[in-house]
Amino acid sequence: KIEQKIFIELTQEHRKVYNAYIKVIKNKIEELNLDKITVFSYLTKLRQLCLVPNLMVKNYNGKSTKLLVTLNILEQSKDKKVLIFSQFTKVLKEIGSELEKNNISYSYLDGSTKAQDRLKLVEEFNTTDKNKVFLISLKAGGTGLNLTSASIVIHFDPWWNPAVEDQASD
Repeated sequence: KIEQKIFIELTQEHRKVYNAYIKVIKNKIEELNLDKITVFSYLTKLRQLCLVPNLMVKNYNGKSTKLLVTLNILEQSKDKKVLIFSQFTKVLKEIGSELEKNNISYSYLDGSTKAQDRLKLVEEFNTTDKNKVFLISLKAGGTGLNLTSASIVIHFDPWWNPAVEDQASD
């Protein structure tokens, strides 16, 4: 098992949107004396903004820096099977849309996927080359899936509990 952490610097446009959102949040916290749960929800939104800005910002025309890097990894790994985990299903769907634009077929699994469909998706991924990319929500895919045919695992967004990430990767 070889692990590589890739630190990604936001593009200038992406950074501008991120900094503007931080400014808005700071002002709200100072003015409204927000409770911890609300502050935590803003932190979650900031995380999503780092991943896929158009989820948080209407009419955002720039690119997602992380998505560009992920597409680059997939381009360099065409002959390998890849798992992509995220804790946010909205993010996975955005990744899926970008894969479709780039003519990359993929499988998708989240918490709403029925048990019988999960088994079919896993079997298909492990035994065929129909889809070389598998998008999986971290909670749905962190346990009980045997995707041994994958040779690359991407955690699109880090999870607060590294043990959950490790279990998903393993």
